Amino acid sequence: MEQSLKALTEQLPDKPLFRLYGRVTKVLGMTVESLGPHATLGDICEIQGGRSRCYAEVVGFRDGHLILVPLGEMADIAPGADVRARHRRLSVACGDSLLGRIIDGLGQPMDGLGPLSNARPQEIERSPVPALRRQRIEHAIQTGVRVIDGLLTVGNGQRVGIFAGSGVGKSTLLSMLARGTSADVNVIALVGERGREVREFIERDLGEEGLARSVVIVATSDQPALIRTKAAFVATAIAEFFRDQGKHVNFMMDSVTRFAMAQREIGLAAGEPPTARGYTPSVFALLPKLLERTGPGEWGSITAFYTVLVDGDDMNDPIADTVRGILDGHIVLARKLANAGQYPAVDVLASVSRLFSTVAVKRHQQAAHMARAWLSKYRDVEDLLRIGAYRQGADPDIDIAIAKMPQLSAVLQQQTDDLTTFDETLTRLYTVAEVAE
Repeated sequence: MEQSLKALTEQLPDKPLFRLYGRVTKVLGMTVESLGPHATLGDICEIQGGRSRCYAEVVGFRDGHLILVPLGEMADIAPGADVRARHRRLSVACGDSLLGRIIDGLGQPMDGLGPLSNARPQEIERSPVPALRRQRIEHAIQTGVRVIDGLLTVGNGQRVGIFAGSGVGKSTLLSMLARGTSADVNVIALVGERGREVREFIERDLGEEGLARSVVIVATSDQPALIRTKAAFVATAIAEFFRDQGKHVNFMMDSVTRFAMAQREIGLAAGEPPTARGYTPSVFALLPKLLERTGPGEWGSITAFYTVLVDGDDMNDPIADTVRGILDGHIVLARKLANAGQYPAVDVLASVSRLFSTVAVKRHQQAAHMARAWLSKYRDVEDLLRIGAYRQGADPDIDIAIAKMPQLSAVLQQQTDDLTTFDETLTRLYTVAEVAE
């Protein structure tokens, strides 16, 4: 009897013979409350609506109920709808077939080129590489943008923020970085972007050459807040996949501010109290978890550029201030320079690369310091020059700065299709600064 019972038991399938369901009890704003099933924070649940089903993520608990934020439309969700826990977290298919592809915020292809081949799933939320297992940043990386390579040199594996107001040229600068970089792979995340600008960025700014070695992740502003936040994590997971293959990855995200706004929507819907300018505590807890995942790894590296949309050009905005404290440098785009026709509109004196002295050779450092000094002295007397109040010979250093400005401006200004190699940038900078070998 025991042997026959054991034989029957062995024939049973490994999968459970039953499923536990919960029931929707309330829909409020962008959240769904459910009585059951058993699930943990971050789990994915499936809500069976009247004519369709919708996936949602567990973002909190209240009075014994699950608080869910849907990953799609909520139109068919009704009281009493079935909720089934999937007991897994979101993952994205990663593989070399991603190169040249455009995917949505959940990792699904959206370019009409069919499914991804030879790709394996990878969870989108992971821990950063432990600090003591990361390589040191010792070598510069080429960006193709002269003002960055020359005066704000970026190291291979450095994380830099691009701070600017709206319409000052952030997306254009990102496209130059994507086409001019010496990295092996570009991973570009467009988070909360206007739908109109997505195709323009891909076809006009990035171009076929840039797209061929890039992966573009898109979550437009009309999509649910949870998808906009997940797009940033999907893009980071893809960058980590290529980094773990030993490749040098150029990661670009536009923008951190819209990511923070999406997380604020989720936090407020889940019942968090608003703090600094309405941002919830989860926003400031999530930013380092996202930003610390890029950088050098044990083998490859991720050089990251994060754009930050500063509200009203206020550099002391809570998000801008937090991001600036996490990253390894910041590039400030000034509206005044953009209005004057200087592109890229980089305010060199307000920008800094924290690893410049590590990755730049002595001759390069000397030339860059001289250029910065001339820019500073010229800015001090710029208004006097406009009204003709400065008398030549009053200050020999200022006279030199005035004389050098046309040559220096020619180095710092650049057309979007005029990409320059790192060595050529240094040669031009050395010529202006007259720094001997």
